[in-house]
Amino acid sequence: MKLIKGKLRLVALALSLMLVTLIVYGAYSLGLSGNRWFSSSINTSLRKVRADVIPGRIYDRNGIQLAGSNTAGDRLYHQDELTRRGLVHALGMKDGTVKNGVEVFLSYLLYAYDASYLSRLTAAFTGQMRQGYDLRLSLSSGLSRLVAEQFPAGKAGAVVVMNYRTGELLTLASFPNFDPLRAQGVLGDPQKPYINNATQWRSAPGSTFKVITMAAALQHIPDVRSRTFTCEGELPVGDIVITDALNARHGQISLERALSISCNITFAQLALELTDEQLRQTARAFGLDDHVLFSDLVVEDSSYPTSNRVPKELAWTGPGQSALHITPLQMCMAAAAIANDGVMMEPKLLLQAVDSRKVGKSQMVPTVYRTPLNRSEAKIIAQAMRQAVAGGTATRARVAGLQVAGKTGSAQVDRQELTNAWFIGFLDEPTLPYALCVVVMDAGEGSRHAAPLAGKIFQYIKDNQ
Repeated sequence: MKLIKGKLRLVALALSLMLVTLIVYGAYSLGLSGNRWFSSSINTSLRKVRADVIPGRIYDRNGIQLAGSNTAGDRLYHQDELTRRGLVHALGMKDGTVKNGVEVFLSYLLYAYDASYLSRLTAAFTGQMRQGYDLRLSLSSGLSRLVAEQFPAGKAGAVVVMNYRTGELLTLASFPNFDPLRAQGVLGDPQKPYINNATQWRSAPGSTFKVITMAAALQHIPDVRSRTFTCEGELPVGDIVITDALNARHGQISLERALSISCNITFAQLALELTDEQLRQTARAFGLDDHVLFSDLVVEDSSYPTSNRVPKELAWTGPGQSALHITPLQMCMAAAAIANDGVMMEPKLLLQAVDSRKVGKSQMVPTVYRTPLNRSEAKIIAQAMRQAVAGGTATRARVAGLQVAGKTGSAQVDRQELTNAWFIGFLDEPTLPYALCVVVMDAGEGSRHAAPLAGKIFQYIKDNQ
């Protein structure tokens, strides 16, 4: 009998531990992914809440209203079409045409899902619809409009601008875009304008990835800064030959010079010397292969290639080709980390949520996401990026009176006539801590088709600080 009681106690203890584990894990998962569950299309509770609540208003960082509702709950947007187009992917739409925009992903705030039972009962007795929380976002409607106006006509791509000290996103624009007031037929459009290319599209980032390869070299090759690299215009690796743009021969160059003029040969050599394991380690430090769970937005995971890591594939990975799959947002975060002394901040959209009485319900807190490199390494890469803008491949991003750092990229993609044009960069200015990523698909060189738009964005920031 004692033996049976002892076994029963053990079983009860085991069951209790399992229950506690489930409760703790559930609380952890809810805190980490609660808004993902809440905004899911299968959440019947959300559909019921929407029927009883007028969603809150949405404002940009300067207090300009971007979205509101009439008494029937119909959504109203900014009066300017270019502004609406420039913001449509970040804001999303109430019906989910654009998945995971603010209208859906932050719906638990817009519909005041955590409102007290007293306010719910009051609304039920009076027959009035409840009012959701108003949101103030980090987005700049003026900058988003400029991006929508200046992005190359007829091209697909993305533009991301963020504060590298706080993580605040000023622009999260995707192309092609559409007017949310004229959204009929968008889901059937073969160009898929409902996809947010800034967060959902992934591709090899071309030579912008060289900043990560350079970080790996600084971390794993002790004498790399004092070495001289030889570029003879081509590098045979197995059955392929790696070349530079226009078959250029750069001769004897330093590491910093190799980045500023975007020498493929040097960065292919570095990748082979580093080995796949070391390059992967640094890439992961920059957030590749992470299962991304940000508080304010949903982002596709960026990844480092895992298969077919033969020498020729590794050699092409160093200059940013091969099977890399990276979002524009992730590359913007990489540039931001370099600008911020090696500290990568989590991107944020929500600055504040308040109820109808202006009582705060949520407040942005800057959050460190990763620290992929130390301050010294970041300064070295930043200096090389400044050289790229001053007299290298990124001169078209220059802005008079500003210290601009940048890196261009031209990524070759199968079944495309032209390369994808990339640019990442930042303002090395204490009062203007902004980084960006510009991608123009199927356009050509990043120096010609992405860097000029980056320069216009930096000029706008300077003029409107």
